[in-house]
Amino acid sequence: MPTELPASLHARVQQLSAEGDTLAESAAYEAAIAKYNEAWELVPEPKSDWEASTWLLAAIGDACFLSGYFTSGIEAFDYALTCPRGFGNPFIHLRLGQCRFEKNEHQAAAEHLGRAYMLEGKEIFAAEDSKYFEFLKTKIQKPASGVW
Repeated sequence: MPTELPASLHARVQQLSAEGDTLAESAAYEAAIAKYNEAWELVPEPKSDWEASTWLLAAIGDACFLSGYFTSGIEAFDYALTCPRGFGNPFIHLRLGQCRFEKNEHQAAAEHLGRAYMLEGKEIFAAEDSKYFEFLKTKIQKPASGVW
């Protein structure tokens, strides 16, 4: 079963997503979410079958996280996990863990932050608020090397 959208539809979804990215880069997160949602509406059912859904939901979730809409971020990232290459994507696990942390869902936060750490190492936390990695260090064993 193909997981990529037909070329003309893919081009339109990419165009809308790029417009959303430009808005997000300017911290216009609500406008970015609206643009990503416009692209999302074009994805055929079942939406979880398409690779485009994975990156669109990651973009939506990221904009939600950055604007403090943590519940919406959780919904987007949870759905992204069901899409092609969503589960095991370090960024999706990172942001899902951060959203869960912000909602005081610490067990789920530790699970997803831990997955991000296992997949990418400490580097994935480099540009993030240190509270997330500090929290994770209280939930997992120190690596055998003794170095985080």
